[in-house]
Amino acid sequence: MKTLYFECNMGAAGDMLMAALLELHDNPKEFLEKLNSIGIPNVVVSADPYVKCGITGTHIKVLIDGQEEDTDSDHHHDHKHDDHDHDEHKHHHHEHHHGSYHGIEHLIGHLNVSDNVKKNALEVYKLIAEAESHAHGVPVDKIHFHEVGEMDAVADIVGVCMLIEELSPDVILASPVNTGSGQVRCAHGILPVPAPATAFILRNVPMYNDQTGGELCTPTGAALLKHFVKEFRVMPVLSVSKIGYGMGKKDFERANCVRSFLGNTAGVDDEAVELSCNLDDMTAEAVAFAQQLLLDEGALDVWTIPAVMKKGRPGLQFICLCRGDVKDKMVSLIFKHTSTLGIRENICRRYTLQREHAEVQTKYGAVRVKTSYGYGVKKSKPEYEDVARIANEKGISIQDVLKDI
Repeated sequence: MKTLYFECNMGAAGDMLMAALLELHDNPKEFLEKLNSIGIPNVVVSADPYVKCGITGTHIKVLIDGQEEDTDSDHHHDHKHDDHDHDEHKHHHHEHHHGSYHGIEHLIGHLNVSDNVKKNALEVYKLIAEAESHAHGVPVDKIHFHEVGEMDAVADIVGVCMLIEELSPDVILASPVNTGSGQVRCAHGILPVPAPATAFILRNVPMYNDQTGGELCTPTGAALLKHFVKEFRVMPVLSVSKIGYGMGKKDFERANCVRSFLGNTAGVDDEAVELSCNLDDMTAEAVAFAQQLLLDEGALDVWTIPAVMKKGRPGLQFICLCRGDVKDKMVSLIFKHTSTLGIRENICRRYTLQREHAEVQTKYGAVRVKTSYGYGVKKSKPEYEDVARIANEKGISIQDVLKDI
């Protein structure tokens, strides 16, 4: 399984995450040209080599109207100042960039990027808006993002969303997040680290403070991790193909970076939860509805097995296979959409083949093909939806289509 893993031992910020991902990209220069052409007003993004504690990585620089954001002495990232980190006197020349959530929504909606990138970027901003709303007691539609609404943050967030789309990992994991310690000066006064907005976003995320002085995780970094990361855990068994270093600007005793790993997880390391219950009083339509709903909400698979229940009643066993991080949601949905009064849980170890997707050209046009390999086995299979579409369009059988692929 193609896996992306973020090591957040020195926290995370939007620019550091983008730099760490950029180092995994096959053509960083081409990507930056693309990012600079999507329509973010007055912004030019560049990447430079940067050394921390003898390690060379990438530092992202965002110029707005030809100028780089000033560095806040209380912050360990260069141009990346989030709302809680606001220092009002230095941003008068960018006042026209400050915007509401609706303003950001309008801006991102008109960028020359895919619908998927727009959706992810807006969901990241929604997490930040909700956190700022909660921290300051202001409705979401009244939030002004200050630095979070600046064009450099738009570049960071959209850039990360674009890179993840292009790298297309099957799963994204991360280490627990180091928040840093101490205090940070902002427009509202001096606040504890993690700042209230960051702490709110990181609810239910494993985080810690190793007494490194200063703010290590920003709201933007926290929101990007919260949105994309499926599970926060120690690194699984991973066959690594690429490693990226995204550098912050401030110096610490330890290398100030986010490290990214791209590779394949070993199938033996893949655990899943099997939830099952017995049903004898539901219609076929209701069972099918529950089955599809669970699949739509993130289940790996859902199936039923015919069974004879107590009192000789015909019924079925309803089984949902899911990952541990969505188990509670699946339990809730099974109780809500079936008639069961109890659910059984089994932890399963899955042995899975590694998978790759590619498009092949056929006499009928492009067809997606999934190739699976591992354990001395390799097999390929065209995507059913593509084959069925061609069969319908051409008025031929599925078998005839398969013969020509």
